[in-house]
Amino acid sequence: MTSASLLSRSLLTEAPRSKNRSVFTLIVGLVAGYCLAQIFSSIAPHESLYPYLSRRLRLPSDSQVATSGQLAPEQSALKHDHRNDNVSVAEQLKKEVRILCWVMTNPTNHKKKARHVKRTWGKRCNILLFMSSGADEELPTVKLDVGEGRENLWAKVKEAFKYVYHHHYNDADFFYKADDDTYAVIENMRYMLYPYNPETPVHFGFKFKPFVKQGYMSGGAGYILSREALRRFVVEGIPNPKMCLPGTVVNEDIEIGRCMENLNVTAGDSRDEIGRGRMFPFIPEHHLIPAKRDKNFWYWNYLYYKTDDGLDCCSDLAISFHYVAPNSFYVLDYLIYHLKPYGLLRSLEPLPAKLKVGQLLPPPVVRPLASNEDSADDYDRIYTTTTEKPKEPDAREMDSKEVEKEEAKYREKLSKEAEEREDNDSEYTEEETDKHSKSKETSEEN
Repeated sequence: MTSASLLSRSLLTEAPRSKNRSVFTLIVGLVAGYCLAQIFSSIAPHESLYPYLSRRLRLPSDSQVATSGQLAPEQSALKHDHRNDNVSVAEQLKKEVRILCWVMTNPTNHKKKARHVKRTWGKRCNILLFMSSGADEELPTVKLDVGEGRENLWAKVKEAFKYVYHHHYNDADFFYKADDDTYAVIENMRYMLYPYNPETPVHFGFKFKPFVKQGYMSGGAGYILSREALRRFVVEGIPNPKMCLPGTVVNEDIEIGRCMENLNVTAGDSRDEIGRGRMFPFIPEHHLIPAKRDKNFWYWNYLYYKTDDGLDCCSDLAISFHYVAPNSFYVLDYLIYHLKPYGLLRSLEPLPAKLKVGQLLPPPVVRPLASNEDSADDYDRIYTTTTEKPKEPDAREMDSKEVEKEEAKYREKLSKEAEEREDNDSEYTEEETDKHSKSKETSEEN
Protein backbone atom coordinates (compact mmCIF):
# COMPACT_ATOMS: atom_id res chain seq x y z
CA MET A 1 0.00 0.00 0.00
CA THR A 2 1.43 3.31 -1.04
CA SER A 3 2.03 6.21 1.34
CA ALA A 4 -0.56 8.30 -0.53
CA SER A 5 -3.32 5.80 0.09
CA LEU A 6 -2.38 5.56 3.78
CA LEU A 7 -2.56 9.34 4.15
CA SER A 8 -5.95 9.44 2.46
CA ARG A 9 -7.36 6.76 4.75
CA SER A 10 -5.97 8.59 7.83
CA LEU A 11 -7.66 11.83 6.83
CA LEU A 12 -10.98 10.11 6.25
CA THR A 13 -11.00 8.53 9.71
CA GLU A 14 -9.82 11.74 11.45
CA ALA A 15 -12.56 13.98 9.97
CA PRO A 16 -15.48 12.58 12.06
CA ARG A 17 -13.36 12.76 15.19
CA SER A 18 -12.52 16.45 14.58
CA LYS A 19 -16.17 17.24 13.93
CA ASN A 20 -17.21 15.54 17.15
CA ARG A 21 -14.61 17.49 19.12
CA SER A 22 -15.89 20.80 17.68
CA VAL A 23 -19.48 19.99 18.61
CA PHE A 24 -18.37 18.95 22.10
CA THR A 25 -16.35 22.17 22.53
CA LEU A 26 -19.33 24.26 21.40
CA ILE A 27 -21.65 22.57 23.90
CA VAL A 28 -19.16 22.99 26.75
CA GLY A 29 -18.74 26.67 25.86
CA LEU A 30 -22.48 27.28 25.85
CA VAL A 31 -22.94 25.57 29.22
CA ALA A 32 -20.02 27.47 30.76
CA GLY A 33 -21.30 30.78 29.42
CA TYR A 34 -24.78 30.16 30.79
CA CYS A 35 -23.38 29.26 34.22
CA LEU A 36 -21.19 32.37 34.32
CA ALA A 37 -24.14 34.55 33.33
CA GLN A 38 -26.19 33.11 36.18
CA ILE A 39 -23.37 33.70 38.65
CA PHE A 40 -22.85 37.34 37.63
CA SER A 41 -26.56 38.11 37.60
CA SER A 42 -26.95 36.71 41.12
CA ILE A 43 -24.33 39.08 42.54
CA ALA A 44 -25.56 42.16 40.64
CA PRO A 45 -27.45 44.88 42.57
CA HIS A 46 -31.00 43.67 43.19
CA GLU A 47 -33.93 46.03 42.86
CA SER A 48 -35.34 45.13 46.26
CA LEU A 49 -32.02 45.98 47.91
CA TYR A 50 -31.16 49.04 45.83
CA PRO A 51 -34.42 50.38 44.42
CA TYR A 52 -32.83 53.75 43.69
CA LEU A 53 -30.59 52.10 41.06
CA SER A 54 -33.48 50.69 39.08
CA ARG A 55 -36.27 53.20 39.42
CA ARG A 56 -36.97 56.79 40.38
CA LEU A 57 -38.93 57.91 43.38
CA ARG A 58 -42.10 59.66 42.34
CA LEU A 59 -41.26 62.90 44.09
CA PRO A 60 -43.38 65.99 43.46
CA SER A 61 -42.09 69.23 42.08
CA ASP A 62 -41.31 72.05 44.48
CA SER A 63 -44.55 73.72 43.53
CA GLN A 64 -46.44 70.70 44.82
CA VAL A 65 -44.69 70.76 48.18
CA ALA A 66 -45.20 74.48 48.65
CA THR A 67 -48.07 75.47 50.90
CA SER A 68 -49.25 78.27 48.65
CA GLY A 69 -52.07 76.32 47.04
CA GLN A 70 -50.83 74.25 44.14
CA LEU A 71 -51.62 70.80 45.56
CA ALA A 72 -54.64 68.91 44.31
CA PRO A 73 -57.22 68.08 47.00
CA GLU A 74 -56.38 64.38 47.24
CA GLN A 75 -52.69 64.61 46.40
CA SER A 76 -50.00 63.78 48.92
CA ALA A 77 -47.07 66.17 49.04
CA LEU A 78 -44.65 63.35 49.79
CA LYS A 79 -45.90 60.52 47.63
CA HIS A 80 -43.51 57.68 46.94
CA ASP A 81 -43.32 53.94 47.36
CA HIS A 82 -41.90 51.94 50.24
CA ARG A 83 -40.96 48.56 48.79
CA ASN A 84 -39.91 46.93 52.07
CA ASP A 85 -42.41 48.48 54.48
CA ASN A 86 -44.48 46.07 56.53
CA VAL A 87 -47.74 47.82 57.38
CA SER A 88 -49.75 44.74 58.28
CA VAL A 89 -49.81 45.55 62.02
CA ALA A 90 -50.83 49.17 61.39
CA GLU A 91 -53.56 48.04 59.00
CA GLN A 92 -54.87 45.52 61.51
CA LEU A 93 -54.94 48.15 64.27
CA LYS A 94 -56.82 50.47 61.93
CA LYS A 95 -59.58 47.86 61.79
CA GLU A 96 -59.56 47.10 65.51
CA VAL A 97 -59.18 50.64 66.88
CA ARG A 98 -61.37 52.89 64.74
CA ILE A 99 -60.69 56.58 65.27
CA LEU A 100 -62.83 59.45 64.07
CA CYS A 101 -60.85 62.69 63.93
CA TRP A 102 -62.62 66.01 63.78
CA VAL A 103 -60.67 69.21 63.28
CA MET A 104 -61.73 72.60 64.58
CA THR A 105 -61.19 75.20 61.87
CA ASN A 106 -62.69 78.35 60.35
CA PRO A 107 -63.10 79.75 56.84
CA THR A 108 -59.91 81.81 57.11
CA ASN A 109 -57.88 78.68 57.81
CA HIS A 110 -59.42 76.27 55.30
CA LYS A 111 -56.63 76.78 52.77
CA LYS A 112 -53.97 78.11 55.13
CA LYS A 113 -54.08 75.21 57.60
CA ALA A 114 -56.93 72.70 57.38
CA ARG A 115 -56.17 71.26 53.95
CA HIS A 116 -52.62 70.47 55.08
CA VAL A 117 -54.09 68.38 57.88
CA LYS A 118 -56.03 66.46 55.23
CA ARG A 119 -52.92 65.89 53.12
CA THR A 120 -50.76 64.65 55.98
CA TRP A 121 -51.84 63.05 59.26
CA GLY A 122 -55.59 63.41 58.77
CA LYS A 123 -55.72 60.81 56.00
CA ARG A 124 -54.70 58.13 58.51
CA CYS A 125 -57.85 58.50 60.60
CA ASN A 126 -60.70 56.09 59.89
CA ILE A 127 -62.98 59.11 59.47
CA LEU A 128 -61.85 62.73 59.08
CA LEU A 129 -64.22 65.69 59.56
CA PHE A 130 -63.63 69.45 59.51
CA MET A 131 -65.92 71.58 61.67
CA SER A 132 -66.35 75.17 60.49
CA SER A 133 -68.90 77.94 60.17
CA GLY A 134 -68.33 78.00 56.41
CA ALA A 135 -68.86 75.44 53.67
CA ASP A 136 -65.86 74.11 51.75
CA GLU A 137 -66.20 71.28 49.21
CA GLU A 138 -62.45 70.65 48.99
CA LEU A 139 -62.07 69.56 52.62
CA PRO A 140 -65.12 69.11 52.90
CA THR A 141 -66.44 70.85 55.99
CA VAL A 142 -69.37 70.21 58.27
CA LYS A 143 -70.99 73.61 58.43
CA LEU A 144 -72.03 74.44 61.99
CA ASP A 145 -74.47 77.19 62.85
CA VAL A 146 -72.04 78.79 65.31
CA GLY A 147 -70.08 82.02 65.08
CA GLU A 148 -66.29 82.07 64.91
CA GLY A 149 -63.92 83.48 67.52
CA ARG A 150 -62.47 82.11 70.74
CA GLU A 151 -65.55 83.17 72.67
CA ASN A 152 -67.56 80.64 70.62
CA LEU A 153 -65.22 77.65 71.00
CA TRP A 154 -67.30 75.96 73.71
CA ALA A 155 -70.48 76.25 71.67
CA LYS A 156 -68.64 74.97 68.61
CA VAL A 157 -67.26 71.94 70.47
CA LYS A 158 -70.72 71.02 71.72
CA GLU A 159 -72.28 71.31 68.26
CA ALA A 160 -69.43 69.34 66.69
CA PHE A 161 -69.72 66.44 69.12
CA LYS A 162 -73.50 66.44 68.70
CA TYR A 163 -73.04 66.08 64.94
CA VAL A 164 -70.53 63.27 65.43
CA TYR A 165 -72.84 61.45 67.84
CA HIS A 166 -75.88 61.64 65.57
CA HIS A 167 -74.04 60.73 62.35
CA HIS A 168 -71.06 58.54 63.29
CA TYR A 169 -71.63 57.08 66.76
CA ASN A 170 -71.35 53.47 65.55
CA ASP A 171 -68.68 54.17 62.94
CA ALA A 172 -65.78 54.58 65.39
CA ASP A 173 -64.56 53.43 68.79
CA PHE A 174 -62.81 56.65 69.84
CA PHE A 175 -63.33 60.28 68.85
CA TYR A 176 -60.40 62.72 68.61
CA LYS A 177 -60.81 66.49 68.60
CA ALA A 178 -57.87 68.50 67.22
CA ASP A 179 -57.11 72.02 66.07
CA ASP A 180 -56.04 72.88 62.53
CA ASP A 181 -52.49 73.48 63.82
CA THR A 182 -52.28 70.14 65.63
CA TYR A 183 -50.12 67.34 64.22
CA ALA A 184 -50.97 63.78 65.30
CA VAL A 185 -49.45 60.34 64.76
CA ILE A 186 -52.60 58.24 64.50
CA GLU A 187 -50.81 54.87 64.53
CA ASN A 188 -49.37 55.69 67.97
CA MET A 189 -52.80 56.83 69.14
CA ARG A 190 -54.25 53.46 68.15
CA TYR A 191 -51.49 51.69 70.05
CA MET A 192 -52.25 53.69 73.21
CA LEU A 193 -56.00 53.07 72.90
CA TYR A 194 -55.73 49.40 71.91
CA PRO A 195 -56.29 47.89 75.40
CA TYR A 196 -59.26 50.10 76.27
CA ASN A 197 -62.85 49.09 75.74
CA PRO A 198 -64.81 51.83 73.90
CA GLU A 199 -67.65 51.36 76.39
CA THR A 200 -65.40 52.50 79.25
CA PRO A 201 -66.18 56.15 80.13
CA VAL A 202 -62.72 57.68 79.72
CA HIS A 203 -61.02 60.52 77.86
CA PHE A 204 -57.34 61.20 77.14
CA GLY A 205 -55.08 64.15 76.34
CA PHE A 206 -52.32 66.28 77.84
CA LYS A 207 -53.51 66.77 81.40
CA PHE A 208 -53.47 70.09 83.29
CA LYS A 209 -54.26 70.24 87.02
CA PRO A 210 -56.08 73.49 87.98
CA PHE A 211 -59.81 74.23 87.82
CA VAL A 212 -60.87 70.55 87.62
CA LYS A 213 -60.20 68.06 90.42
CA GLN A 214 -59.27 65.16 88.16
CA GLY A 215 -57.56 67.49 85.69
CA TYR A 216 -58.56 68.63 82.22
CA MET A 217 -57.07 68.04 78.79
CA SER A 218 -55.26 70.67 76.73
CA GLY A 219 -57.39 71.69 73.76
CA GLY A 220 -54.38 72.22 71.50
CA ALA A 221 -52.87 68.77 72.00
CA GLY A 222 -56.34 67.41 71.30
CA TYR A 223 -58.48 65.15 73.44
CA ILE A 224 -59.90 61.70 72.82
CA LEU A 225 -63.32 60.54 73.98
CA SER A 226 -64.32 56.90 74.16
CA ARG A 227 -67.67 56.01 72.61
CA GLU A 228 -69.30 55.90 76.05
CA ALA A 229 -67.75 59.26 76.97
CA LEU A 230 -69.23 60.73 73.77
CA ARG A 231 -72.66 59.30 74.58
CA ARG A 232 -72.64 60.71 78.10
CA PHE A 233 -71.47 64.11 76.88
CA VAL A 234 -74.16 64.49 74.22
CA VAL A 235 -77.07 62.64 75.83
CA GLU A 236 -76.59 63.37 79.53
CA GLY A 237 -74.30 66.39 79.65
CA ILE A 238 -75.16 69.03 77.07
CA PRO A 239 -78.92 69.05 77.78
CA ASN A 240 -78.30 69.37 81.55
CA PRO A 241 -76.90 72.76 82.67
CA LYS A 242 -75.90 71.20 86.00
CA MET A 243 -73.58 68.85 84.17
CA CYS A 244 -72.24 70.98 81.33
CA LEU A 245 -72.16 74.76 81.22
CA PRO A 246 -74.60 76.24 78.69
CA GLY A 247 -73.82 79.26 76.56
CA THR A 248 -70.36 80.32 75.42
CA VAL A 249 -67.00 80.52 77.20
CA VAL A 250 -63.45 81.09 75.99
CA ASN A 251 -61.66 78.06 77.42
CA GLU A 252 -63.55 75.08 76.01
CA ASP A 253 -60.91 72.63 77.22
CA ILE A 254 -61.52 73.60 80.86
CA GLU A 255 -65.29 73.40 80.42
CA ILE A 256 -65.29 70.00 78.78
CA GLY A 257 -62.97 68.82 81.56
CA ARG A 258 -65.50 69.96 84.17
CA CYS A 259 -68.29 68.38 82.19
CA MET A 260 -66.45 65.04 81.94
CA GLU A 261 -65.85 65.03 85.68
CA ASN A 262 -69.54 65.74 86.39
CA LEU A 263 -70.47 62.84 84.11
CA ASN A 264 -68.05 60.46 85.86
CA VAL A 265 -65.89 60.16 82.76
CA THR A 266 -62.36 59.39 83.94
CA ALA A 267 -59.47 61.65 82.93
CA GLY A 268 -57.15 58.96 81.60
CA ASP A 269 -53.36 58.88 81.74
CA SER A 270 -51.86 59.20 78.27
CA ARG A 271 -48.23 58.76 79.36
CA ASP A 272 -46.21 55.75 78.25
CA GLU A 273 -45.10 52.87 80.47
CA ILE A 274 -42.16 54.83 81.94
CA GLY A 275 -44.02 58.08 82.45
CA ARG A 276 -43.03 60.06 79.35
CA GLY A 277 -45.66 62.23 77.72
CA ARG A 278 -47.35 61.31 74.46
CA MET A 279 -49.61 64.30 73.80
CA PHE A 280 -48.16 67.82 73.93
CA PRO A 281 -49.55 71.39 73.87
CA PHE A 282 -46.58 72.96 72.04
CA ILE A 283 -44.33 72.30 69.05
CA PRO A 284 -41.68 69.56 69.45
CA GLU A 285 -38.84 72.08 69.55
CA HIS A 286 -40.23 73.78 72.65
CA HIS A 287 -40.43 70.50 74.54
CA LEU A 288 -37.09 69.12 73.40
CA ILE A 289 -35.10 72.31 74.00
CA PRO A 290 -35.77 73.66 77.52
CA ALA A 291 -34.42 77.14 76.86
CA LYS A 292 -37.20 77.76 74.37
CA ARG A 293 -39.70 78.41 77.16
CA ASP A 294 -39.43 80.79 80.10
CA LYS A 295 -39.47 78.98 83.45
CA ASN A 296 -42.04 81.54 84.63
CA PHE A 297 -44.41 80.41 81.90
CA TRP A 298 -47.76 79.24 83.30
CA TYR A 299 -47.28 75.80 81.75
CA TRP A 300 -44.86 74.61 84.44
CA ASN A 301 -47.38 75.17 87.21
CA TYR A 302 -50.28 73.72 85.26
CA LEU A 303 -48.68 70.32 84.74
CA TYR A 304 -50.68 67.51 86.28
CA TYR A 305 -47.67 65.19 86.14
CA LYS A 306 -44.19 66.44 86.90
CA THR A 307 -42.26 66.12 83.70
CA ASP A 308 -38.78 66.63 82.36
CA ASP A 309 -38.17 68.67 79.25
CA GLY A 310 -35.23 67.92 77.02
CA LEU A 311 -34.62 64.66 75.19
CA ASP A 312 -36.39 62.72 77.94
CA CYS A 313 -39.58 64.74 77.57
CA CYS A 314 -41.32 62.67 75.00
CA SER A 315 -42.28 59.07 74.45
CA ASP A 316 -40.82 57.15 71.53
CA LEU A 317 -44.47 56.66 70.60
CA ALA A 318 -45.55 60.30 70.92
CA ILE A 319 -48.99 61.16 69.56
CA SER A 320 -49.59 64.89 69.12
CA PHE A 321 -48.08 68.38 69.11
CA HIS A 322 -49.70 71.81 68.88
CA TYR A 323 -48.96 75.15 67.16
CA VAL A 324 -47.37 73.31 64.23
CA ALA A 325 -46.92 75.42 61.09
CA PRO A 326 -48.32 74.04 57.80
CA ASN A 327 -44.86 73.56 56.25
CA SER A 328 -43.81 71.60 59.33
CA PHE A 329 -46.67 69.13 58.74
CA TYR A 330 -44.82 67.88 55.66
CA VAL A 331 -41.46 67.88 57.43
CA LEU A 332 -42.87 65.78 60.28
CA ASP A 333 -44.61 63.47 57.80
CA TYR A 334 -41.31 62.89 56.02
CA LEU A 335 -39.29 62.35 59.19
CA ILE A 336 -41.84 59.95 60.70
CA TYR A 337 -43.02 57.97 57.67
CA HIS A 338 -40.24 58.19 55.08
CA LEU A 339 -36.80 58.78 56.60
CA LYS A 340 -35.17 55.57 57.84
CA PRO A 341 -31.61 54.94 59.06
CA TYR A 342 -30.17 52.12 56.96
CA GLY A 343 -29.28 49.02 58.94
CA LEU A 344 -31.28 49.90 62.05
CA LEU A 345 -34.44 47.87 62.46
CA ARG A 346 -36.72 48.56 65.40
CA SER A 347 -38.75 45.75 66.89
CA LEU A 348 -42.45 46.28 67.45
CA GLU A 349 -43.70 47.08 70.92
CA PRO A 350 -45.91 44.20 72.11
CA LEU A 351 -49.61 44.94 72.18
CA PRO A 352 -51.00 45.07 75.73
CA ALA A 353 -53.81 42.80 76.86
CA LYS A 354 -57.37 43.93 76.26
CA LEU A 355 -59.16 45.44 79.26
CA LYS A 356 -62.73 44.84 80.32
CA VAL A 357 -65.34 47.59 80.41
CA GLY A 358 -64.49 50.00 83.21
CA GLN A 359 -60.88 48.85 83.58
CA LEU A 360 -57.91 51.20 83.18
CA LEU A 361 -54.20 50.53 82.87
CA PRO A 362 -52.17 50.98 86.08
CA PRO A 363 -50.08 54.18 86.40
CA PRO A 364 -46.69 54.01 84.66
CA VAL A 365 -43.50 53.27 86.54
CA VAL A 366 -41.94 56.72 86.43
CA ARG A 367 -38.18 56.78 86.31
CA PRO A 368 -36.29 59.58 88.14
CA LEU A 369 -36.10 62.84 86.24
CA ALA A 370 -32.85 63.35 84.40
CA SER A 371 -30.26 65.79 85.65
CA ASN A 372 -28.16 66.63 82.64
CA GLU A 373 -27.71 69.31 80.04
CA ASP A 374 -30.96 68.39 78.37
CA SER A 375 -33.04 68.64 81.53
CA ALA A 376 -35.32 71.54 82.39
CA ASP A 377 -34.20 71.08 86.01
CA ASP A 378 -30.80 72.48 85.04
CA TYR A 379 -32.35 75.87 84.38
CA ASP A 380 -29.57 77.75 86.22
CA ARG A 381 -26.86 76.23 84.04
CA ILE A 382 -28.33 76.35 80.57
CA TYR A 383 -31.00 79.02 80.57
CA THR A 384 -29.85 81.99 82.62
CA THR A 385 -26.74 83.41 84.21
CA THR A 386 -28.55 85.21 87.00
CA THR A 387 -28.16 83.93 90.54
CA GLU A 388 -31.79 84.45 91.54
CA LYS A 389 -34.80 83.26 89.64
CA PRO A 390 -37.82 85.51 89.72
CA LYS A 391 -40.66 84.23 91.85
CA GLU A 392 -42.92 81.93 89.87
CA PRO A 393 -46.60 82.80 90.01
CA ASP A 394 -48.88 80.22 91.59
CA ALA A 395 -50.93 78.83 88.74
CA ARG A 396 -53.79 78.09 91.13
CA GLU A 397 -54.16 81.82 91.73
CA MET A 398 -54.37 82.56 88.01
CA ASP A 399 -57.80 82.57 86.46
CA SER A 400 -58.59 81.42 82.96
CA LYS A 401 -58.44 84.97 81.58
CA GLU A 402 -54.83 85.32 82.69
CA VAL A 403 -54.03 81.98 81.10
CA GLU A 404 -55.61 83.24 77.91
CA LYS A 405 -53.30 86.27 77.99
CA GLU A 406 -50.28 84.02 78.49
CA GLU A 407 -51.33 81.78 75.62
CA ALA A 408 -51.82 84.83 73.41
CA LYS A 409 -48.24 85.90 74.18
CA TYR A 410 -47.01 82.43 73.29
CA ARG A 411 -48.89 82.44 69.98
CA GLU A 412 -47.43 85.85 69.19
CA LYS A 413 -43.94 84.55 69.96
CA LEU A 414 -44.44 81.58 67.64
CA SER A 415 -45.73 83.90 64.93
CA LYS A 416 -42.62 86.08 65.18
CA GLU A 417 -40.37 83.03 65.03
CA ALA A 418 -42.19 81.83 61.92
CA GLU A 419 -41.77 85.23 60.27
CA GLU A 420 -38.05 85.19 61.05
CA ARG A 421 -37.70 81.76 59.48
CA GLU A 422 -39.54 82.93 56.39
CA ASP A 423 -37.22 85.95 56.11
CA ASN A 424 -34.17 83.70 56.33
CA ASP A 425 -35.46 81.04 53.97
CA SER A 426 -34.75 81.33 50.25
CA GLU A 427 -38.04 79.98 48.99
CA TYR A 428 -39.07 79.74 45.35
CA THR A 429 -41.43 82.32 43.99
CA GLU A 430 -44.32 80.93 41.92
CA GLU A 431 -42.53 81.98 38.72
CA GLU A 432 -39.30 80.24 39.77
CA THR A 433 -41.26 77.19 40.85
CA ASP A 434 -42.99 76.87 37.48
CA LYS A 435 -39.66 77.31 35.71
CA HIS A 436 -38.07 74.63 37.87
CA SER A 437 -40.98 72.24 37.31
CA LYS A 438 -40.86 72.68 33.52
CA SER A 439 -37.10 72.12 33.36
CA LYS A 440 -37.50 69.02 35.52
CA GLU A 441 -40.22 67.63 33.24
CA THR A 442 -38.04 68.29 30.16
CA SER A 443 -35.05 66.49 31.69
CA GLU A 444 -37.22 63.50 32.61
CA GLU A 445 -38.57 63.27 29.05
CA ASN A 446 -35.01 63.27 27.69
